[in-house]
Amino acid sequence: MLSDFRQRMTDTPAPLPSETIEVRVERWIATHWRLVTTLFWLGTAIVLLIEKAHAIHWFALSDTDDNMRFDQVRDWLGGQGWYDLRQHRLDPPIGFSIHWSRLVDLPLAGLILILKPLLGAPLGYRWACAIAPLLPMLLAFWMLAIVVRRLIAPIVYPLALAILLCGPQAVGMWTPLRIDHHGWQLALLMMTVAGLTDPDMRRSGVMVAISSALSLAIGLEMLPYVALAGAAVALHWAWDRDETTRMRAYGVAMAVTTGICFLVFASNDNWHAVCDALSPVWLTTVGVASLLLAGISFVPAENRWVRLALVLVSGAIAGGLYVGLFPQCFGQRLEGLPPEAEKLWLSHVSEARPVYLHSIELVLGTVTLPIIGMIGSVAAVWRRRGTRAAADWLPVTLFATLATGLTFWQIRTGPSAQMLAVPGASYIAGWGFVRLRASSSILVRVIGPVAAFFVASGLFVLFAMGYVPQRYTDLKVANLWAIATGRQGLPQPPKTLPGGKPKPDLTKIANARCPTIPALAPIAKLPPATFFTFIDNGPRFITLTHHSAVGGPYHRNAQAILDIEHAFRGTPDQAHAIITGHHAQYLLVCPHMSEATIYQAEAPGGFYAKLQGGFTPAWLARQPLPAGSPYELWKVVG
Repeated sequence: MLSDFRQRMTDTPAPLPSETIEVRVERWIATHWRLVTTLFWLGTAIVLLIEKAHAIHWFALSDTDDNMRFDQVRDWLGGQGWYDLRQHRLDPPIGFSIHWSRLVDLPLAGLILILKPLLGAPLGYRWACAIAPLLPMLLAFWMLAIVVRRLIAPIVYPLALAILLCGPQAVGMWTPLRIDHHGWQLALLMMTVAGLTDPDMRRSGVMVAISSALSLAIGLEMLPYVALAGAAVALHWAWDRDETTRMRAYGVAMAVTTGICFLVFASNDNWHAVCDALSPVWLTTVGVASLLLAGISFVPAENRWVRLALVLVSGAIAGGLYVGLFPQCFGQRLEGLPPEAEKLWLSHVSEARPVYLHSIELVLGTVTLPIIGMIGSVAAVWRRRGTRAAADWLPVTLFATLATGLTFWQIRTGPSAQMLAVPGASYIAGWGFVRLRASSSILVRVIGPVAAFFVASGLFVLFAMGYVPQRYTDLKVANLWAIATGRQGLPQPPKTLPGGKPKPDLTKIANARCPTIPALAPIAKLPPATFFTFIDNGPRFITLTHHSAVGGPYHRNAQAILDIEHAFRGTPDQAHAIITGHHAQYLLVCPHMSEATIYQAEAPGGFYAKLQGGFTPAWLARQPLPAGSPYELWKVVG
């Protein structure tokens, strides 16, 4: 147990174990890892549910995608077709094409069907949405425990689970009400890593294939990791002929599972050659690549360079087929957005922006653990160089390195980077535990392991940031160079109101109040109608009311997105033509909401800015709302 851990971490002979209470506890923890991991998950789930009790009560689905996921499931249970994933209450009567699949809908729908008869609709919806994100967290915990038990030592998995909880972006994907697909994709990604470390070749190949195919069925966000997993399997075979069983099982299972996922989960819209989801594009590309890998595994090539050539030729054939058959998907973003939509809308989506455009606090809180984990993984590979253990660590190291690099490109890859960093960070923490507990000083033996965890988990950075004034941590990374070169001064203390009270952040207040049930309740009492409102307000609006909205932040519907942008940025006449063109009966805005501040700043002479200046065109009639409402509402009368 701990002695075995010591031997594996220091590569020195272990002393004979003594049957002390400590050894017996360690042996029990190492042996009963399934029970301990499940209890760890249960405790984490209870804490998260308690922390989110207020949000659960108010059904605070805070992300637009969480609201859209709920709408999709509710509509399906209400009779909408399995393959019809259009949201018909966005931009009616055509509806919004949503690029998702029904796979992630299944656990949420199952929970609703169980809880709704027991608790009634309101509570049934709330608790289904609270519990659903905790299910992929259990899968991720199990897979992580398997990985670190194989790579480091059987006793180290509780340490790894604790380090994972120090990754706020990763854990945030599994918190109650976070019902979108990202939590499941993280769990399947860790399942892929567990598959790559599995010594059973056939099971390994099948496990990597199934997790990869299911991830593709959910969405293409994990496509780089799916490709890397396939490459890892193929290159392992190129290096070692004994890997034939793994690659053959992977190739066959990947082709079959991807085909099944397409047939079962691809929506009507995804049967077209679209680039942003599992469609004929990726069914063909992945299927051909997988079958080629399975096929070349039968070639009796004893020379590793011949095997490498076979792998490269197979990749070239699959890549050439992709470029030749689907040129619309090559050399551009898979979303296929028009340049104007990228400029006016997508460039302002926070999660799609690189790290240097975010605050120092967010960047350090996101990348610290990935960097530590990457260092730990590299160290593990180096110390085991020339052994099979190094080959087992190598895919994990490549995954962690890729994830860390992607985070610097787009901050939204932070959750996967934090999760993939845990094995490497656990290696560092475990090494520190062993070294420090072997000290002759009791003070070092007691405090040292705590310090090792504090460093390996990245908590020391979060702790240090608590002592830095917020005006500095709120600085964007891009501002640091401007300050260093003298083109920008240091931030000043925040302005205060008379009496010393801090000036309220109107944007923060609006973002918190506008999506709430009390704010939308008066509007929900109006007869069903179509509302022209902000892009980011659309999904939440249709979740809490029986109304329809013109738009939402979903890239396949670029024209509706551009119409909203043009209306709020353009002239009143342009806004009139666009709003009436969408047959909207009402105009609804939330002043100071994040999206509103963009219109105000980038189009100071535009329609939205004029509305906020007190201008009301003749074709709009202001509608009364309760005192204190964060919204402003007009009826289209001409």
